Amino acid sequence: MDNIDKHVRGGRYEMCEELIKRSSGKTRVSQAQHPSHGPVQSCFYSPELLNSTSATPRHHPTPLRSYTPSLSPLGAALPYRTFPRTIIMFSRALRQSARAAGALSASSRIASRITPVVANGAIRTYAADAKASPTEVSSILEQRIRGVQEEAGLAETGRVLSVGFASGVKGMCMNLEAGQVGVVLFGSDRQVKEGETVKRTGEIVDVPVGEGLLGRVVDALGNPIDGKGPIKTTERRRAQVKAPGILPRQSVNQPVQTGLKPVDAMVPIGRGQRELIIGDRQTGKTAVALDAMLNQKRWNNSSDEKSKLYCIYVAVGQKRSTVAQLVKTLEENDAMKYCTVVAATASEAAPLQDNGKHAVMIYDDLSKQAVAYRQMSLLLRRPPGREAYPGDVFYLHSRLLERAAKMNDKLGGGSLTALPIIETQGGDVSAYIPTNVISITDGQIFLEAELFYKGVRPAINVGLSVSRVGSAAQLKAMKQVAGSLKLFLAQYREVAAFAQFGSDLDAATKQTLNRGERLTELLKQKQYQPMAVNEMVPLMFAGINGYLDNLPVNKILQWEADFLAHLKSDQAGLLEQIEKEGALSKDLEQKLKDVVSNFTKNFS
Repeated sequence: MDNIDKHVRGGRYEMCEELIKRSSGKTRVSQAQHPSHGPVQSCFYSPELLNSTSATPRHHPTPLRSYTPSLSPLGAALPYRTFPRTIIMFSRALRQSARAAGALSASSRIASRITPVVANGAIRTYAADAKASPTEVSSILEQRIRGVQEEAGLAETGRVLSVGFASGVKGMCMNLEAGQVGVVLFGSDRQVKEGETVKRTGEIVDVPVGEGLLGRVVDALGNPIDGKGPIKTTERRRAQVKAPGILPRQSVNQPVQTGLKPVDAMVPIGRGQRELIIGDRQTGKTAVALDAMLNQKRWNNSSDEKSKLYCIYVAVGQKRSTVAQLVKTLEENDAMKYCTVVAATASEAAPLQDNGKHAVMIYDDLSKQAVAYRQMSLLLRRPPGREAYPGDVFYLHSRLLERAAKMNDKLGGGSLTALPIIETQGGDVSAYIPTNVISITDGQIFLEAELFYKGVRPAINVGLSVSRVGSAAQLKAMKQVAGSLKLFLAQYREVAAFAQFGSDLDAATKQTLNRGERLTELLKQKQYQPMAVNEMVPLMFAGINGYLDNLPVNKILQWEADFLAHLKSDQAGLLEQIEKEGALSKDLEQKLKDVVSNFTKNFS
């Protein structure tokens, strides 16, 4: 190396040439035709060649690496083109590198008597003791890595870090990030293993829709789970659809008869309305919704398609035994034929609304949906907000409930009514999820645990329950009879609170307490026994006008049963007239007074 350093002048590495002399004379290795590789571009000696007796050089058809005029210190190579004379590089200690093709030459003896030759004036700079910089190493590694990368095909397949779908399980992309994708599985996660292949289907989540779903129990994707065979429908629609705008809607003008006396009388619901059912656990929230479903039997048995109201019950986070019991109740009451039970979330009712038909959706309940969405969002590393719920939980419920609407006549006049259920903790309606849904809906039916334990069922708190738009769709006869009922019961609750102190009360207050007790008893109703609205009108008329003030409180329910039997048997024409006219004329009101007073006098 000392001899080499002598010829490294100014950082130049001098390449020397020499004619190989043989015993027969001077022989120059020039451009020749290699028998297998074609024209010889360059040649050099290898260590094996120097140690062998043969002087035949090894030929290489092409250089192993091409270089720019600024030669990399990783190695030296011969020029890419052929020289007029072949340059032979040799040395006692020839060193070859896997990164470059070249040879270190120059012994002091040969270099001292041979004039250095610079090929075509091109000067290559090289430092014998130089090391590769980190930038150059990373550049080479990057080039080699790029050389072995596989091109992504049109199928857009890739390797997943923690989930995969080689087993056939489908999922929905929730998070789209630069380096990864957050996917929610539509199936068992036990079938997904690390390292499996995932494939983008390019589809948006859709579900089967149509009347073929009536009478069936399906899962969240519309797959039947009741063992009755496949769904007989060919139409599919996206699960996430845009809610109707302002112009396609019209005001609510048709009632939804729930068959519950306190609801139809004081908190009426219209077709296309969103009425929240809220209360603590075990206060009868599902029972209110189920009675409303059973009461639609009288309209769905008719031939008038416009009066039918199809029901979809969505069980969110419910136990299978609970869902099975609900389906059994519907089948026993012959109501399953116009109902669909979904085991999670659904949008199957939208096509009925778009086709000019009417449907009611019962979400039981959205509290469990919010909790599940919170868990999913935390797993997806989304930032939590109030009560650890994600920031878009309000949008989660609003986009679901905003689909409920009454369409205008140009679009068929169909409607979708939403009855979401929210479970409160200790009667706290100011929590995050209850306040969100209350602000979205058009009213709420508040069920109170204290009333439930007192035996007032349905345990509806009249003071906190309200319907903002349902009164416009309420039957006019019921509005005439029960218009002052809600205010009177609110006054009764207030007076009853003061009466607990045992102070002296005036006659008017005692009268309010007396009638309020009987009205509260009259509004009680057994489960799974919905009542027609034309039967409710005479009952409300009797209670509000004081015909029951002289009856003992424990005789009110007996009087109700006997009076309804009397109306159905002896006064069937009166019930038909109330249903047909929908309002109480003076003649009809006088006739109703006579019937109620005569029966009450004879009641023992």
